[in-house]
Amino acid sequence: MKPSILKGKVWILRDSNNKMINNIDTDMIFHNKYLHITNINEMGQYALDNLEGWTDFSKKAEPGDILVVGENFGAGSSRQQAVDCFISLGIQALIGESFGAIYKRNTINAGLPLIESPHIGGMEGDKLKMESGNEVEIDLLNGTILNKTTGKSYKANPLPEVVYEIYQNGGVFEYAKKF
Repeated sequence: MKPSILKGKVWILRDSNNKMINNIDTDMIFHNKYLHITNINEMGQYALDNLEGWTDFSKKAEPGDILVVGENFGAGSSRQQAVDCFISLGIQALIGESFGAIYKRNTINAGLPLIESPHIGGMEGDKLKMESGNEVEIDLLNGTILNKTTGKSYKANPLPEVVYEIYQNGGVFEYAKKF
């Protein structure tokens, strides 16, 4: 059984001015020049390769890390590789203010936990209270995120029961085999 409480180091997607990057589309996550790659194990090296300031993300990320994103993450196309590249790297969850509708569905279907929290950054002006490298603990069922580094907690939407079951089964196709 997969854990309902995830623990890991966060990466906060910010720009060079230290502001959350909003409206990251699937082309910035996984550029279309790599669409010929069909082996999921090869996709991770290109994650965020087309996002200014984050082109070396795949070299720094470690299995078990958690990605914190701004608003409307994954907007644009239905590019499954934009989800699979994070799975390939071992990213265990995405936390964001909001997600593109198709991206959200693809992430759920792949069994990658996607946690929505409109207050994840603990915004105070333009400054986030969470930093890349902080250790967090996410309770998927209760919808809480605890920054273990600072002690600050955030409210998130708990995973709906069916989404949690899809995650537990490793994706929608494995989940569907139960019926």
